[in-house]
Amino acid sequence: MADIGPGPALPVAGLTPLTTLDYPGYLACVVFVQGCPLRCGYCHNPHMIPPRRGHVREWLEVESFLDTRRGLLEAVVFSGGEPPRHPHLPLAVRRARERGFGIGLHTAGSYPRRLATLIPELDWVGLDVKGDANQIDRITGRSRQWRQQCDSLDQLLAADLALECRTTVHWRDFDEDALERLARWLAAKGVRHYALQWARPQQCLSPSYQQPSPIANPLPDLADRLRPLFETLSVR
Repeated sequence: MADIGPGPALPVAGLTPLTTLDYPGYLACVVFVQGCPLRCGYCHNPHMIPPRRGHVREWLEVESFLDTRRGLLEAVVFSGGEPPRHPHLPLAVRRARERGFGIGLHTAGSYPRRLATLIPELDWVGLDVKGDANQIDRITGRSRQWRQQCDSLDQLLAADLALECRTTVHWRDFDEDALERLARWLAAKGVRHYALQWARPQQCLSPSYQQPSPIANPLPDLADRLRPLFETLSVR
């Protein structure tokens, strides 16, 4: 892909200057990219959903920050939103890599063809597995997400890069049996690193998701049963 002017016109929604959680095992910063096609009721970044056009100056400010962190940070993680929806993302990734940083990506796999062009430039991916074939369209508020998610997962499993799948669990979307079926399906596909995340009721996109759970958090007990299926299984 040819360079797009003096820099990528990426709509930057925010920057976390230091994290040890968003790229496991590495000191990283997180660049949040505006815009997401999904409408998950539990979304805790609803202000990042509306799309907008980016400006080159937004990314140049990120580059200025990165230039001050060489030798201190190890990686840059692109999160969102849904970063692969932006045609300027590959250029931003390359420019960060040229500065010596490893590259991580958080994605829901909504754009498998665009993800395919990014994979050669990535070192680590966190794939948000929203649900199974019977749940995912309802959870995300969008149709045809199952095929897109499966295509993205298959590409990532075939690639030589580190992959963590994660599922955000809200009591309105999952019961324990459904979550266990999803986890076992991922293990059978070859996923080796999995994380379960109990949704926070604060700042959810849908008001109905802001209600406290009437049931106890089932994730620790479920994780104990599922842990033998994976190399690592985290609860967050």
